[in-house]
Amino acid sequence: MGDKNFCENPIIKNIYTADPAPMVLGDTLYLYTTHDEDELINDFYTMKDWRCFSTTDMVNWTDHGVIFSLDDIEWADDRAWAPQAVERNGKFYLYCPVHKKNGGMAIAVGVSDNPAGPFKDLGHPLVDEGDWNDIDPTVFIDDDGQAYLYFGNPELRYVLLNEDMISYDEKVGVVKIPMTEEAFAKGSHDTGTSYGEGPWFYKRDGLYYMVYAAFGVDKRDEHLAYSTSVSPTGPWVYGGVLMTEEGGVFTNHPGIADFKGHSYLFYHTGDLPGGSLFHRSVCVAEFSYNADGSSDTIDKCGGVSKIQ
Repeated sequence: MGDKNFCENPIIKNIYTADPAPMVLGDTLYLYTTHDEDELINDFYTMKDWRCFSTTDMVNWTDHGVIFSLDDIEWADDRAWAPQAVERNGKFYLYCPVHKKNGGMAIAVGVSDNPAGPFKDLGHPLVDEGDWNDIDPTVFIDDDGQAYLYFGNPELRYVLLNEDMISYDEKVGVVKIPMTEEAFAKGSHDTGTSYGEGPWFYKRDGLYYMVYAAFGVDKRDEHLAYSTSVSPTGPWVYGGVLMTEEGGVFTNHPGIADFKGHSYLFYHTGDLPGGSLFHRSVCVAEFSYNADGSSDTIDKCGGVSKIQ
């Protein structure tokens, strides 16, 4: 038997999971993940559904099973990739990148009255630029009520969501963030910066944070980095490396939450038995911010302790 006061990484041990997206609701933390299938098709990411897990103490987790899947999205046929959920006006919205039939990547939205689903598809993409950039949505509702949906690989882009959370301001359209070294550091990804994908957008003590999967100069695997801004739309200023690349897999994906007075970084590795580039596992580390809002590099760790 394990220690009942400690959650040993990886958090979920019975299936392969990746792309963790925490959402705190009252005294419960909900964790949305992707699911790497055991059997690969064409030796590539084989992902068909999204999962949800919840906890009140960071040690005991409830498995809510499949909450949304490609079978629920008639216009999509593949790639159930990194999601994020948010609550507004008593409804829950799950933003998910998928491959559109006869198209590129696009962002779907599932809607539910319950944080653990099941979610129902809108019936059409929310964002569909006809290219491959429309992946890894991250959603945030600011204090003034304006909601933002950032996304993108290799470019970081955003839309201003309307209050219904299932449409965006078409006049403003899709805005492209300038991919500068000042914003995202010099790196080896397609824009010449370190920004790769997997953005995670949030606000803390008046500072806006963009955490993302990044490629260092001459590095093959992703690390996690962050940038900050005093405005929700930038300009962004590079902050540093949040987690180094030695997770045993090509990708990583950040999810950050403050929960019951503790700060957590969720990420993924290849640490489960049979782990590989395409068989990943969600983990968590507790960390603390410096007085100026910056963060030192966070170590991959064995797990986290129980909280009340």
